Amino acid sequence: MSTAPKYQPHYTVDDYQHWQGDWELWNGVAIAMGPSPFGRHAQLVGQLAKILGVAIDATDCDAAVLVEIDWIISRDTILRPDLTVICGPAPERHVENVPALVVEILSPSTRDRDRTFKKEIYQREGVRWYLIVDPDKETLLALKLQDGEYQPVPHSDTLLIDICGTCSLNVKVDRLFH
Repeated sequence: MSTAPKYQPHYTVDDYQHWQGDWELWNGVAIAMGPSPFGRHAQLVGQLAKILGVAIDATDCDAAVLVEIDWIISRDTILRPDLTVICGPAPERHVENVPALVVEILSPSTRDRDRTFKKEIYQREGVRWYLIVDPDKETLLALKLQDGEYQPVPHSDTLLIDICGTCSLNVKVDRLFH
């Protein structure tokens, strides 16, 4: 059996709060985030934030759309989704409760981890909706948590998303890539 784990550092939120640069913390392991996203990635984050915001406003839902905010899951796990929707007002600092919805925009450096590791964490933590946007293919994969596992939700121009108990959002997906 390897002794390497004995020598690997195990970081916590307290350590994370003192670091320079952009990081995530996965079960105590520091994960460097890539440089700021390219224009297309940033444009899609902004466009989807606007689309979700309009849908929330149309239903008078008590929810907030947040871009690139830390979600503190536990003492040794912090993720920063591209976009997060929470029930209630925006927090003073970081998100500490389970979001209603998270979005990841795929990029060459994050494609694999967004589709595997982050998906597993979001599912395990009970995030009801996980949207994965592929800018290269111009697709949006909508996953809804059902019986503890994500199931794909078919959609066309509009995606119906239920959040925060009583809110039913009509999300205009056809506006995302235009």
